[in-house]
Amino acid sequence: MVWLVILAALLLMIAPVMWLKPSPRQRRIVPLRNAAARAGVKVVLEKPPLHGSGTAMPGYRWSYPAAAPGPRFLLVRASEASDVLKPCVADWRWRIEPLRPLPEPAREALESLLTRLPQDALVVESDEAAITLWWWESQTAERFLTYVEDFRLLRDALAGRADRPVARPDFKDRATGD
Repeated sequence: MVWLVILAALLLMIAPVMWLKPSPRQRRIVPLRNAAARAGVKVVLEKPPLHGSGTAMPGYRWSYPAAAPGPRFLLVRASEASDVLKPCVADWRWRIEPLRPLPEPAREALESLLTRLPQDALVVESDEAAITLWWWESQTAERFLTYVEDFRLLRDALAGRADRPVARPDFKDRATGD
């Protein structure tokens, strides 16, 4: 009976330590997010631009330069989109199309990237500040890093193509008003 009490006490001491042990998913995601951060990608956990989704989802952002904002568009994986939405390429549909046609290098980079993304990548969003990939982080850091350069090329091709003109400072001579 004494051994049973000692065993129970040991299990009670070990149990909290086991709760703190990271899960296999956590052991995979931490290196993935660290690799993304080292590559200059900002990782956010927010509600994605999906209809009816109230759950936070990881978003990986490539920022446009402040002086060269990007265009607004939103692409959704066909499995998450209505059939009414216009098809883009492969398994993707436009929820919001860019106001102006994308330049050829940007369009080619986007289409190439869309065909390579994993199945759990559900949204590719661009706004004035950044391009964001919304996905469930199914891949390893090594595999994710194969997308980083393609997203950089896409970001660079879209930079400065904002839908609205960039406000420029007024350079009037304050002394003369001219």
